[in-house]
Amino acid sequence: MKTFEELGVSPEILKAIKEMGYENPMPVQEEVIPYLLGNGNDVVALAQTGTGKTAAFGLPLIQKIDVKKRVPQALILCPTRELCLQIAGDLNDYSKYIDGLKVLPVYGGSSIESQIRMLKNGVHIIVATPGRLIDLMERKVAKLETIGDVVMDEADEMLNMGFTDSINSILEKVPEDRNTLMFSATMSPEISRIAKKYLHDAKEITIGTKNEGSKNVNHIAYVVHAKDKYAALKRIADYYPQIYGIIFCRTRKETQEIADKLIQDGYNADSLHGELSQAQRDLVMQKFRQRHLQLLVATDVAARGLDVNDLTHVINYGLPDDIESYTHRSGRTGRAGKTGISIAIINLREKGKMREIERIINKKFIIGEMPTGKQICEQQLIKVIDDIEKVKVNEEEIESFLPGIYRKLEWLSKEDLIKRVVSMEFNRFLDYYSNAPEIETPSTSDRRGEREPKERKEYGSAREKTERKAEKGYTRLFLNLGKTDGFYANQIIELINRNMKKQRTTIGRIDLMQNFSFFEIAEKQAPDVIKALNNVTLNGGRKVIVEVAGENSGKSDNGGRKRSGGKGASFEKGEGKPAKKATKEGKASRAERGYSEARGPKGQDDWKQFFNHDNKKLKGDEPDFKEEGWARRKKKLLR
Repeated sequence: MKTFEELGVSPEILKAIKEMGYENPMPVQEEVIPYLLGNGNDVVALAQTGTGKTAAFGLPLIQKIDVKKRVPQALILCPTRELCLQIAGDLNDYSKYIDGLKVLPVYGGSSIESQIRMLKNGVHIIVATPGRLIDLMERKVAKLETIGDVVMDEADEMLNMGFTDSINSILEKVPEDRNTLMFSATMSPEISRIAKKYLHDAKEITIGTKNEGSKNVNHIAYVVHAKDKYAALKRIADYYPQIYGIIFCRTRKETQEIADKLIQDGYNADSLHGELSQAQRDLVMQKFRQRHLQLLVATDVAARGLDVNDLTHVINYGLPDDIESYTHRSGRTGRAGKTGISIAIINLREKGKMREIERIINKKFIIGEMPTGKQICEQQLIKVIDDIEKVKVNEEEIESFLPGIYRKLEWLSKEDLIKRVVSMEFNRFLDYYSNAPEIETPSTSDRRGEREPKERKEYGSAREKTERKAEKGYTRLFLNLGKTDGFYANQIIELINRNMKKQRTTIGRIDLMQNFSFFEIAEKQAPDVIKALNNVTLNGGRKVIVEVAGENSGKSDNGGRKRSGGKGASFEKGEGKPAKKATKEGKASRAERGYSEARGPKGQDDWKQFFNHDNKKLKGDEPDFKEEGWARRKKKLLR
């Protein structure tokens, strides 16, 4: 194993990192640092979060800066505000003994005027989220002509969040003779395309195996009935009293519900999702980093770019739909050489997805046995005893109170006193689990009857998806593009971001159908999104159509065939004709078919209007229009 000195790190940086506790370089640092210290060297590095990436690119970037030139010389792109601030903080620590070196974090949700002022005063390294950097470039404030090194950290996350066009625009403004370093946890086709386009003869450095999970993480799966998921989560949290982890949920609604239940049941927990304001998000993260919270319940989108040290557990409250997301989730524990545990609470229907994840991460899940009430009480008892052993006693402060305490407790024996102290902390778990039923492990014969009411609600059938109402504060929009057009969540997000350059768009739930899609947008932004997207024509001449979806729009997609004509009609892939006429069940609403008024009552005498021109009374018996009467259908004769 080499030392930092052997890798060529300068004395000023060595002094700073030794004070921070760095002793020997980690594998990714050993590979990247010497290569990046050279010129014209492009790198694609595949490594999990928590493997020492920031130091791997940060140390050589700082060392190459010419402090005398007050112009941007290095650019670091990252997906989220939190990661942007984290990287900038680390770079400032590494450059502690380099006088005059300026690092500027640039991100949305903060005053753009102060960032403009700092850029005008001169900086050496810009750490930025793509959206805010594009904004500053359009204002002619961020000038990238002098950039010599570009780093894209968590590149796969940036692409998943729809920043492809922004990244392309930024890289086009950077000199071609730059060094470019791309860090990613997974190697997706999109990463390969970006690398091929903007990197020259890039060296590929893989720490571990492509797309695999961290070696320091143990993967455990608890298989339970869907109705028992929350009870299983509580048992797992109770079985690990010192837990400090993130619980991942798939939707904002589920995230808030689980967090509320945990708080109500006495756990130190809070939620992190897209509906929180930036101030609320910052407060939650501050509490979590300071360990005032033990459990953070979060969505994948909200947790992107979070960099929190010493997480003991990651809990998957159900497996993610995108298998690569599991790699990112589990990579948030087991960092910097420490071990971590990634737990999945699943039902029988998710076993296939679990096997696919095992193939991708090249590791097997351990099928865990749900802790019994007795085992949980034992763990909690050990925790109470450990806490008593470790408690710090301030002899001077407590001395004057001791005589009175001794008199009060002198009638108790040592054994009685220990029992009472322990019981004071322990009784809550003892009372709960003494009568709690054990959670059954489902057998394969139960699979047919397995139901997930909560997840069914969020990820329902095609009919449920089309009939959903928008969440509060959002407008639900219809898009005439779906899976057969190659449009998935990433492409929809990218389409919106590309055409809404002037503002940051808040996107809610996305429901993908075979030939069209639904997505939710913040109410105030919905008219702007509709206006922007309805002016878009895709390659091949296909026009994008976006409109407000009705609560029961009837735009069903069973089999991907049925479509209604007229405004908003969509087309089968590769055809210029409307698809087959909708069935009665999937018939479009009156509003969608162009009617502005509600239908009037059906009258039985509507036929008379054709004969009442001269107000003469009609003669004879009224015709019988019932099927039993003269208007009944005649059977066709077979020939």
